[in-house]
Amino acid sequence: MKYDFDRFVDRHNTASAKWDGIQNVFGVNEDDIIPMWVADMDFLSPPEVIKAIEKRAKHGIFGYSLRPNSFYNAVIDWMKKRHDWEIKKEWITVTPGVVSGLSMAILSYTHPGDEVIVQPPVYFPFFTVVKNNERRLVYNPLKLENGHYSMDFEDLKSKFTPRTKMLILCSPQNPTGRVWSRNELKKLGEICLEHNTLIISDEIHSDLVYKKSKHIPIASISDEFAQNTVTFIAPSKTFNVAGLSTSIAIIPNSKLFNSFSRIIEKLEVGLGNIFGTVATEAAYKYGEEWLEEVLIYLEGNLKFLKAFLEEKLPQVKVIEPEGTYLVWLDFRELGLNEHSLRDFLLKVAKVALINGATFGPGGEGFQRINIATPRSVLRKALERIEKAVKKLKTGGKA
Repeated sequence: MKYDFDRFVDRHNTASAKWDGIQNVFGVNEDDIIPMWVADMDFLSPPEVIKAIEKRAKHGIFGYSLRPNSFYNAVIDWMKKRHDWEIKKEWITVTPGVVSGLSMAILSYTHPGDEVIVQPPVYFPFFTVVKNNERRLVYNPLKLENGHYSMDFEDLKSKFTPRTKMLILCSPQNPTGRVWSRNELKKLGEICLEHNTLIISDEIHSDLVYKKSKHIPIASISDEFAQNTVTFIAPSKTFNVAGLSTSIAIIPNSKLFNSFSRIIEKLEVGLGNIFGTVATEAAYKYGEEWLEEVLIYLEGNLKFLKAFLEEKLPQVKVIEPEGTYLVWLDFRELGLNEHSLRDFLLKVAKVALINGATFGPGGEGFQRINIATPRSVLRKALERIEKAVKKLKTGGKA
């Protein structure tokens, strides 16, 4: 391995949401808690990205900036090489983040009172961007059968009304790790076309896919799908640059593109982050080798996690992910309710995960763990959970 992902980089006292935000998020003021919750990596970003930022910083003037053609070309080349999707510059616009992009899409294409379908358990900001913009949230829950999640198309067909204007797709899926197949995406796309419902596809994890699976942008399947889809990508998860607040919207439909652009203008959020622009271009141009190695390391972490739980914590089941560095863990055999499970992990095991119920219906009894961390940190966290479960089973005695 060219890159050292076993190296522990101390992130304490760096204003890290993950490591310094435990008190704000969980209400527990303890330095000894291992944070495995928020979705960023504990790995250094690719050296080419760091060097590009350093080079730009040395210039010393950070005024208003443009996005050069080389930025757009880097995005276009990346999408063609990694995902076999040929996109055009005029389809691309930039937002401060995928979540803010989702909110802008809702403002662009729906009105207060319109219905937006989501598929829980799913990334919880999907709920807030709908509710905060005074739209109606409609659930089309995923089905869990034999440890495998799938879309419930029959339920989906029953949810459409004349006010249903949008479906937000999570692809690859967070928190379950599903990488949707071409057939699944094709069926979803056809149903949405039939009901005149726009697809907003959050594909922020699209580069983080394991060997046995392949991410397919839903808009790449057909021109009809492309004309009915707004796709969001970002280098943030792939290259660990979430703090640079740069994501990309790909909108082939010119009418939809223009509507979205008007919202960007109204909100005055189009200027962007100069370092985000530099980092995005460098990542997409030079970061592929780093990404390939980080995927190997993540697969090693996943293998370690599965083996550890099978041997020492068989009560906790792994929903095996096909993509993302997030793993959905089934704690239901412990028999703890939502609040008790959260407190047990946080206060007894001293490991911060994200409570499954946060991801909506179907999340009860589950927890999401982030494995994008040195294996030594993952091992320590799992050993703490193992010790806490033993204590629970023996009535409080370790």
